[in-house]
Amino acid sequence: MTETEQHQQTALPLAETVTTRLAESALPESVKALLRDALGSGAADAGTTTSSAASGRVYLDSLAVNGFRGIGPRARLSLSPRPGVNLVVGRNGTGKSSLADAIEVGFTGARAHRPGQDATRGGHWVNLHNAESPKVELKLAVEGDTGNSTLARTWTSQEFGSSEATFKRPGHGTVPLAEAGWDTALADHRPFLSYTDLDLMLTGKPSERYDAIATILGMDLLSTATNRLSAREKALATTAKEARDALPGLKDALYALEDDDRAVQALLAVDTPALDLDTIDALVAGLPPADDSRLAELQIEAGVHGPDLAEVGEAVQRLRIALADVEDLHGTDAENARLRADLLEKALAHADRHPDDDVCPTCGTERVLGREWCDRASRQVTELRREAKTAEDARAAVRTGKRNLQNLIETPKRIPVALADPWKAWTDCRQITDPVELARSAEEAATVIVDACDTVRRHAARELEERDERWRALVIRLAAWADKARETERAKPLLGNLRKAVRWLKDLSTELREQRMERFTDATQGIWERLRQESNVDLTAVSLKGSEKANVRKLVMAASVDGQDAPALDVMSQGELHSLALSLFLPRATTADSPFGFLVIDDPVQSMDPTKVHGLAQVLHELGRHRQIVVFTHDPRLQKAFTDQELPVTVFQVTRGEGSRVKVDCIDDPVAQAIGDARAIAATPGLTPETYSHVLPGLCRIALENAFLEAAWIRHHRSGGSEHDLQTAIDSAERFQEVAAFALFGDVERGCEVREEVRRRYGSSACSLIQKCQKGAHPDGASIPSPHRFVTDVENLAQKIRKPEVTA
Repeated sequence: MTETEQHQQTALPLAETVTTRLAESALPESVKALLRDALGSGAADAGTTTSSAASGRVYLDSLAVNGFRGIGPRARLSLSPRPGVNLVVGRNGTGKSSLADAIEVGFTGARAHRPGQDATRGGHWVNLHNAESPKVELKLAVEGDTGNSTLARTWTSQEFGSSEATFKRPGHGTVPLAEAGWDTALADHRPFLSYTDLDLMLTGKPSERYDAIATILGMDLLSTATNRLSAREKALATTAKEARDALPGLKDALYALEDDDRAVQALLAVDTPALDLDTIDALVAGLPPADDSRLAELQIEAGVHGPDLAEVGEAVQRLRIALADVEDLHGTDAENARLRADLLEKALAHADRHPDDDVCPTCGTERVLGREWCDRASRQVTELRREAKTAEDARAAVRTGKRNLQNLIETPKRIPVALADPWKAWTDCRQITDPVELARSAEEAATVIVDACDTVRRHAARELEERDERWRALVIRLAAWADKARETERAKPLLGNLRKAVRWLKDLSTELREQRMERFTDATQGIWERLRQESNVDLTAVSLKGSEKANVRKLVMAASVDGQDAPALDVMSQGELHSLALSLFLPRATTADSPFGFLVIDDPVQSMDPTKVHGLAQVLHELGRHRQIVVFTHDPRLQKAFTDQELPVTVFQVTRGEGSRVKVDCIDDPVAQAIGDARAIAATPGLTPETYSHVLPGLCRIALENAFLEAAWIRHHRSGGSEHDLQTAIDSAERFQEVAAFALFGDVERGCEVREEVRRRYGSSACSLIQKCQKGAHPDGASIPSPHRFVTDVENLAQKIRKPEVTA
């Protein structure tokens, strides 16, 4: 893969591209707001995640497995969480595929499967020697985090689909794995490749191959937003069309009711450029028209009600009971007491007015109204009033009953003409003072007015029903049409904005799809060129025919054989098809949109001839510059291809013992390779002095330089720095001091401070070792009294350097 192709793969993710293009567009702000809403968190909030979501690129630090498939007791694979190629090798049956499967299952809870198969059914997945508490635990290095995260998957039963996964991130606690935010990315940029996947790339249905490629173009954000806006646009346009299409028929129906004032008003309201929706609303609600037409009079008559006869009858009854009580007390001691009390009170009042006159004003007797008489008369009045209270209460009850009855006599705001006389007779009762006459007249007038109201109301209701028989059906149509007309009027600006937004999205989608497909095709062809080696088949084009919504859609792979055009699938051998599948998969898994910095490949060498294996090593090496590649293979040819071409690689050996005891040992990596070569020189007698003074320190320098490069990458990843900036900085670090400065400080310009920092971290002896390694490149070389001891000390220092300090 060329540097140009790698640069194409590091293009901005789609969300960032859309956000930038939207900000730069000349669209009105109202249209931009619609677009941001439709794009949702994918663009409007690009880069924003929940507190527990992992937003940075993710690398594998280690894998621990027990009780899963071929792995019994806990087995551990420790990786360096950074770009580079890792080969996990071993004979068939040692547990390599179980480890590869465990990584995929840890993230997804499913295994590679063919269409129609249930990915959550794992077959015989529990280890026979250790079926208790199976578990997969992944340590992950998330960009920007100072510590590792933990992804753990456990099972609640021996049903494969019963697994549960949790995600623990430094500073964020433990949450369900779904909150890591990787569901979509795992579908679009699946970083796991099994032999089943490779087979499906070529043997799957044309539509399945189309979907696999179309999905990784990363256009879901735009297609989803377009669908959302198009659905809203279609709904509004449909409503407007329905209102427009229904209007002619509604007018005809209103013309047919021209004898009804309501229909006339409705027709005037709809048959005008400026719709009078208020009038329509009033008609629909059944409100009377503003004029005094017969319809308005009928509506008043239909709603008229007289007094409540039960209430009037009760008031009349209470008044008559009070009158009867007064009549019953007439001529009784209580009545006489009242009369005598009245008489004495008048005499006392006379005595008060004439204090010097003691003559009785009634009989003329002298000296009878003196002080003694007044005192005696006052006491008599008090006693007589006590005896007369029953009579007083009876008269008070008459007054109360009279008032309550008159209060029931009310006059409505509008009285139908037919009820004017009976209503006047009822209201005139308020002027009657005699309680006996009031009771009689009110009872009679109330009965008359209620009967009259019932008669008028029935006649009005019948007439209205006759007039409303056709109107009732029409008003339902009018109400439905008015709702659509109102919505259409209100939505006119929105509909225009939606159309602009959809047009902008479609134009952008077409442009970006073509760009991304071109990059994808270039990357696929570049990989194929490395893999095909001596094949005479050229891959000339990879394109998508149809669309995501089309019934017929397919991935078209055009090839040429010795210059003659032919379909790729028809002219390639099994090994070539296998290489083609890798060419299609690798760009899919390594797009810039993917949050996964790793790629797990199981058994990719099948059916390949030796030349293609060498090409695969070159492709993996190129990918390993920007991705952590983990390849599981039993074929020794791939490891040999890396060795033969002197390509850096870390090799792990998997062995299997009794009881499904699986062990994984790191047997080679760039640091170990250099140390191993140096140790071989130290162990070989009879070599020239220049070998010990120049070649041996040179190899040790390579080991230390690779250790510093590893530390630099881990330090940069923890700080959340750009991987492109990291690679640029490493490429610009031409001297050992600059590489060390980048690892220690993150700045290649601080080479002069390296010596002091090395002394602080690793001691003075480390400075001496580094100095000797550097001298090996000078003409005089370095003096190495004890080669074995020197190589051992360098190896120990390299291991310390590979574990960078955690900065605050």
